[in-house]
Amino acid sequence: MPPGHFIPVAEDCGLILPIGNWVLREACKQARAWQDAGLPLGTMAVNISAMEFRDESFLEGVFAILKDTGLDPRALELELTESVLMKRAESTESILKTLRARGVRLAVDDFGTGYSSLSYLRKFPIDALKIDQSFVRQITSAPDETTIVAAVISMGRSLKLRVVAEGVETQEELKFLQAHECDEAQGYYFSQPVLPEQFATLLKTGVSEAAVFVHR
Repeated sequence: MPPGHFIPVAEDCGLILPIGNWVLREACKQARAWQDAGLPLGTMAVNISAMEFRDESFLEGVFAILKDTGLDPRALELELTESVLMKRAESTESILKTLRARGVRLAVDDFGTGYSSLSYLRKFPIDALKIDQSFVRQITSAPDETTIVAAVISMGRSLKLRVVAEGVETQEELKFLQAHECDEAQGYYFSQPVLPEQFATLLKTGVSEAAVFVHR
């Protein structure tokens, strides 16, 4: 079931908080297990909903899970959308700085779909921008409308942020992103969703040579 189907329901009935807590704990536990197995895991990225982020026990919960699972905070990356970040900007800044001070990485998810001022990219301690897949899709569906993708990559590089393209599905999209020096990409071009055991194999063997990025 796609997240867009069940997350709104979970938010409406208040279940998003226990669900989010369970997801974060399981993700951190799995990341630590892969690390203990000697697998080359960089970071474990976890999406955080607006209700989770605004919950008064959010920070306490994140740090408790990191402590319980033994995961290095530097191995965790929390993904938040623009709309979540821009609500109550002052308290948001405080929360983000607390997370960053403990080593947790932060990413702006679905970048380009919100209506916020770009000034927060300098104000908030952000590590990465994730270009929404709707813009990545234009690379093949509307090649004359790829200005946004190129502009976000350029802006991210100038701000020394890691830029990640979401929803990459074709070699044409990959080549465009490589040509514009995008840092990373994710999507079905690299792999369909897999079980933890299968992902462990990917960590050992890597993806096909055609899908390997040359990082700057």
